[in-house]
Amino acid sequence: APELALRRLLHAQGFRYRVSARPLKAVRRTADMVFRSAQVAVFVDGCFWHRCPVHSTDPKTNADYWTPKLRRNVERDRETDQLLADAGWVSVRVWEHEDPKEAAGLVASIVTARRISA
Repeated sequence: APELALRRLLHAQGFRYRVSARPLKAVRRTADMVFRSAQVAVFVDGCFWHRCPVHSTDPKTNADYWTPKLRRNVERDRETDQLLADAGWVSVRVWEHEDPKEAAGLVASIVTARRISA
């Protein structure tokens, strides 16, 4: 799974984080990785479920059910990012098709910068 590859790379670089955790206790949203001290939440989004602009396809069957459901996923992602930003957090969204090494580099640089400025 893409999130496992990302976690392994970050762990090997010495980063420690919470897995499948709520960044904000009052909000029922779970991030794949949470760096509490840096206030960074990482989400590894599936191309189908989160409507990747590169790989997303429209549902062929039961479109009346799936299309609004997938649209709501995207809306919820934006809402989550805004809630986190309002609370002083940074959301990092990685697509499942992205190179884990590049994603790990991005996450590492953001977490490091946030820790230094804190």
